[in-house]
Amino acid sequence: MNRDLPRDRPRDLLRDRPRDLPRERPGDLLRDLSAVLAAALLVTAAVVIGTSIEHRDGTLHVSWPPLYAHWEPHVGPGTWAAVVVAVAVVAYGPSLAARLPWRALLLASWGTAMAWTYSLALVDGWQRGIARRLTTAYEYLQVIDPVNRFHDIPAALRDFTHHILIHSPGHWPAHVAGHPPAATLTFVLLDRIGLGGGAWAGVWCITVGATAAAAVLVTVRVLAGEALARRAAPFLVLAPAAVWMGASADGYFTAVAAWAVAFLALAVTGHRPRASGLASGLLFGLTAYLSYGLTLFAVIACAVLLLGSRRLRPLPYVVAGLAVVPLVFTALGFNWWEAYRLLVTRYYEGAGGIRPYGYWVWANLACTALIVGPATVAGLRRAGAAPVRKSVHGCVGDRLRTPASESAPDRLRTPAGQGVGDRLRTLAAEPRLALLVFAALLALLVADLSGMSKAETERIWLPFAMWLLAAGAFLPRPRVWLAAQAGLALVINHLLFTGW
Repeated sequence: MNRDLPRDRPRDLLRDRPRDLPRERPGDLLRDLSAVLAAALLVTAAVVIGTSIEHRDGTLHVSWPPLYAHWEPHVGPGTWAAVVVAVAVVAYGPSLAARLPWRALLLASWGTAMAWTYSLALVDGWQRGIARRLTTAYEYLQVIDPVNRFHDIPAALRDFTHHILIHSPGHWPAHVAGHPPAATLTFVLLDRIGLGGGAWAGVWCITVGATAAAAVLVTVRVLAGEALARRAAPFLVLAPAAVWMGASADGYFTAVAAWAVAFLALAVTGHRPRASGLASGLLFGLTAYLSYGLTLFAVIACAVLLLGSRRLRPLPYVVAGLAVVPLVFTALGFNWWEAYRLLVTRYYEGAGGIRPYGYWVWANLACTALIVGPATVAGLRRAGAAPVRKSVHGCVGDRLRTPASESAPDRLRTPAGQGVGDRLRTLAAEPRLALLVFAALLALLVADLSGMSKAETERIWLPFAMWLLAAGAFLPRPRVWLAAQAGLALVINHLLFTGW
C-alpha cells in the first residue's frame, strides 16, 4: 500500500484523476472570456431590444425583458446569509469537494444548495420570497385553498381536460392548466398530510429541488469519473439558477427529472440495474406527468444509454417502471395527449399567442445565459473543445479509461469494427461529460425552437440548466469563476424582483 496517499481519498478518484485536468493552454483564457463577452452582448441586446418592443406595443408581457421580473433594488433578511454562503463556497468549495468522502460530498452539496437557495429567496422576505410564491392567481394552490377542487381526485382527473381552455367554465389557473395533473396533485397530497399552504409548498420545492445537485453529481461520477464530478460540485451548488429555484415548482420538477437520469446512469453502468432501472422508469413517468416539456429529457436519456457499458440489460425494468405512472393516470381518466392538445390551444389563447417568436427564440437563450452564469458559458466553450483534445485516437494510457464504475474487462475491450455506442464507451472522461452536457443543451434548443417556451424560460428551463452547470468542471481557477457566478446571482436577486 502506498502510504503517501491520503487515506480519505477514494480509490476511484485516485485512479481516474486525469493528470492534466484542467490544463491551461495558450489562448484558452482569452477564448473563455470571449465566450462570456458574447453571452453578455446577447443579454444586453435582449434587454435593449426587449425594452424597446415592450415600450412600443407591450407584446412581450414582461416588465424587465428578457426576464419575467421588475426593477426593484432591495435587501432582505437573506442578504447577509447569501453573502456568507457565497464567500464560503468560493473560498472552501473546491478544496472540500476534492477531499470529502463521496457520500459526505453528496450531502454537503444538497445542504449547501439548500442554504444558497433559501438565502436568496429570503432576500425578498419570508412571505414574498417563499410563503406566497405558490399562492398567486396563476399558481397551483389556487385550486386547493379556499375551495379544494381536488377533494375528489379521480373525479378531478376525469374532468381535468374540460377546464384547460380559457373560455371553458371554471378554467384552471395558468400553471394548473399548463401542466399535467401530477404537478397539482403533489400539493394536494401535501395538503392531505397536513403540510398545506404556501409556506410548506415553498419549503417542499426548495428542499427537494436542491437534491438535483446531488443527482447530477451521481450521474457525472458513474459516466465520466469521480474527478470531474468533484470539480463540478461547487458549480452545481453556487448557481445563479438558485434565484429561480426558490420557491418555484420547477425546482421540484428539476429534482425529479435529475434523479430519473441519475438512476438510469446507475442502471446502465451496472449499479443494481434492476432496482435502479425500475426507479428511473418510475421517475421518468412522473416527470412526464409533471411537465409536458420535460418529455425532452428523452434526449438526455439517450446520451446516458450511449455512454453506459450495460445499456440494454436494465431496459426492461426501465420500461416497466416507465409504464406505471401513465397507466395509473389513464386508468383514473386523465388523457395526456388530449390535455397536451388543449394546452397548445390555451397557450395561444393567452400571452403565448401575442409574444413575438422572432424575439423570444434568441432572447430565451439570453435568459439561459443568466441562469447558468458566466462560468457555465466558459465551461461550454471548453466542453466543445474536449472531444477534439481527447479524441479516441489521440488518447493514450490512463486517458483511454472509462469511468471506474466499469469493470477492468470492459475498460480493456476495444474490438475492431466497434459501433458508435462502443466508441463512445471508450472515450476519455472529458468527452463523455461533454456529450452529457450537450445532450441537455440540445434538449433546451429543441424546446426553444418549438415556440412553446416564449418568456419565463429562466424558470421553465431549470431542469435542463442543471446539467449545463456541470460544464464548470472543465474550468481552471474555479474560485474566480465561482465568484463570478455568485456575484451575478446576488446582483440579479437584489436589483430585480423575479416573479411568475
